[in-house]
Amino acid sequence: MPHTEKLISREEIFTGRVIHVTRDTVLLENGEESTREVVHHNGGACIAALNEKDELYFVRQYRHAYEREILELPAGKLEKGEDPFYAAKRELTEEAGITADDYISLGTFLPTCGYCTETIYLYAAKNLHQSSQNLDADEFVTVQKIPFAKVAEMIAAGEINDGKTIAAYYRLAMLRQKGEF
Repeated sequence: MPHTEKLISREEIFTGRVIHVTRDTVLLENGEESTREVVHHNGGACIAALNEKDELYFVRQYRHAYEREILELPAGKLEKGEDPFYAAKRELTEEAGITADDYISLGTFLPTCGYCTETIYLYAAKNLHQSSQNLDADEFVTVQKIPFAKVAEMIAAGEINDGKTIAAYYRLAMLRQKGEF
């Protein structure tokens, strides 16, 4: 039998530009009530773009929440109702300044399933073409190309620790191992 909880009531706590937070009262499967605080997020899209030299495109940017630069694959948040594939293509061009002929879905990633509704849609791209960056006014990134084989070493060394990037990389690595990308 699947585990479940039934929503009894929801109280809005905070509404911001990127998230909103609720305090939910739920009925547990044992008949007891409990409280859940939930961060609601529209989700995001992340894309692993592989060039003809077997390099992945990364962006290095400052992340205020961690108070440091993070090395990650191009990604961005979804607007409400936005198609994740369209968002991934948009972010690839905006952040890395490239487009691609071929794309494949790598599935989804749930970064913080204990309290957040965010789902990140993962994609891979190849047969790339140079375009131009179109960064948001508050976005400052440096594009970096890293050999595919070196990325696993960087993950193991803690140089790359962004969850969506790690998930996308290993899913792409599995497809490549099977000869599917």
